[in-house]
Amino acid sequence: MTQLDVGCYAGMESLPPSYGRLFSAAGEKSFFFTRDWFENFEKTILKAPERAHIYGVEREGEALAAWVARLSRAGSGFWAPSRLEALGNYYTSLQGLVAGPATDASPAVLRLVEALLADRGKWDVLDLQPLDVDESLYRSLPALLRRHGLVVQTYFCFGNWYLDVAGRHYSDYFAGLSSSLRKNIPYYTRKLERNPRSRIEVISSGEQVQRALQDYEKVYRSSWKIPEPFPAFIPGFVRTAADQGWLRLGLVYVDDEAAAAQIWIVHGHTASIYKVAYDARFSKLSVGTILTAKMMQHVIDIDHVSMVDYLTGDDDYKKEWMSHRRERWGIVAFNPRRLRGALHAIRNIGGRVRRQLIKALKPGGEPGANPAT
Repeated sequence: MTQLDVGCYAGMESLPPSYGRLFSAAGEKSFFFTRDWFENFEKTILKAPERAHIYGVEREGEALAAWVARLSRAGSGFWAPSRLEALGNYYTSLQGLVAGPATDASPAVLRLVEALLADRGKWDVLDLQPLDVDESLYRSLPALLRRHGLVVQTYFCFGNWYLDVAGRHYSDYFAGLSSSLRKNIPYYTRKLERNPRSRIEVISSGEQVQRALQDYEKVYRSSWKIPEPFPAFIPGFVRTAADQGWLRLGLVYVDDEAAAAQIWIVHGHTASIYKVAYDARFSKLSVGTILTAKMMQHVIDIDHVSMVDYLTGDDDYKKEWMSHRRERWGIVAFNPRRLRGALHAIRNIGGRVRRQLIKALKPGGEPGANPAT
């Protein structure tokens, strides 16, 4: 079998052409694996000269898999560790190996680990999250890292609620909702419709996107949510999603004033509920509930999705709309051959790994295996 090579690239723009095909195939799993997602993240969140750091597994110049990361310093001062972590943050609900859905990822994961270990003189902590616990990367990576002397811990990130549409029409789905939702949705919808200056819109593309985005931002500023720490990220993502045909931006207007707004992403056969907000002045009109119902009807009956994903978090209200729950977890590995890595392993995992750290730090000693999980 032809040997697998690993290429390391600084910045998404530096990737060879075959990576376009790779990201296109990987995007079948989720929009979080698309090149458009990473490019907008790099452009709107990373501060120059920082760039995405891409490890690409290749065979004869053809990209087979990739991991998109960033190398950063966690804090300031001498003891702040250098971190090699997945390129993401609170805007990211899923991470992992960028690979086609039909790809056997095991050989690529092996080569990826070798590349990460070859670079471990650059980092103290390796952090990958949030990961799908059913993916091969999550299942195989901890043992591989431990085998090479790293101190590894897996950790819970968040619950992820989703709806299995199961081929139903919206009317069938609606009939299965709680009695309070079945009562309140028609009641408040009729109340809204009786006002000639009130309406619901779902914007997906065209000249209306910029106006809809401005109304979304107005609602967001009037909601209970904290200001966006990276103001350019959401506008950039909305425009990207509109260009790609993924965007469903829902708005409720009361007396011609934007009262509720939601950003949904329809990608593949999944509708993801990405951002929701409503102006607190209109809370008694249940504008958020009305809009969620309208968006559900749109993606089920018009887009014909097979899944609706509420992405990040175990908020109680999500259980009312969804049918299933799964979990996203992370993997953190500490580099005991670097002082900061050893220190942070002890600080984060504690006495259970001290003996293995001592063994790993001895000159010529074999790194310890199977530290705490």
